[in-house]
Amino acid sequence: MSKLKARVTIIIEDEVCKGCGLCVDVCPHGAMGFADHINTRGFHPAVLRHPEKCTACGDCALMCPDACIKILRS
Repeated sequence: MSKLKARVTIIIEDEVCKGCGLCVDVCPHGAMGFADHINTRGFHPAVLRHPEKCTACGDCALMCPDACIKILRS
């Protein structure tokens, strides 16, 4: 029997993120980081730096105080 890997998309609303770093700190796999660019609010938003490490556990989305991280599974 084989397991099918679910397709997962992580969406981070770049312009909503204030770059607080809570998602980066809580990520158990070190997949999150900060963007090199600055958003229109003057912050370096969070990005999924290492998608190969992401297990879609949802810790980042739960920790985000601005609810700007969405995890979509298909």
